Amino acid sequence: MRHTISVLVENKFGVLTRVAGLFSGRGFNIDTLNVAPTQDATFSRMTIVTRGDDKTVDQIVKQLEKLVDSIEVLDFREGEYVGRELVMIKVSVDSASRAEVMQVTDIFRAKIIDVQPHSLTIEITGDESKVEKFIELMKPFGILELTRTGKIALPRK
Repeated sequence: MRHTISVLVENKFGVLTRVAGLFSGRGFNIDTLNVAPTQDATFSRMTIVTRGDDKTVDQIVKQLEKLVDSIEVLDFREGEYVGRELVMIKVSVDSASRAEVMQVTDIFRAKIIDVQPHSLTIEITGDESKVEKFIELMKPFGILELTRTGKIALPRK
């Protein structure tokens, strides 16, 4: 089962290394990791997506709470948070397929951010299922490049 964990940490050198070491040292995998400063530049928010049963995730949360630089750890469950992901995808197009790619992009409320003679670069944000569906629909056209942020999340309350 996938779990999303938000960790508010002090924005200091080495914190990311300690968190990653916590996971690797215990044999846990990180599916996605996103780290950025918050509205207060002295803190950063880490959004970590990992897999495991409830017992495993409880252990991860307890270990994260023990870190010196950790301020707050939240294990998000369904409905307790708002999560999004950003993807930039470069798709191969020709004169016949360009209009169809643009139509699918419009349906998904994505945004074309670069136009080249033989490719379109598209930006899409949304929850994981929306992003995955869009990527699947772009595969037949030929995905040239793709990058994604991984999930970011904030609590609803």
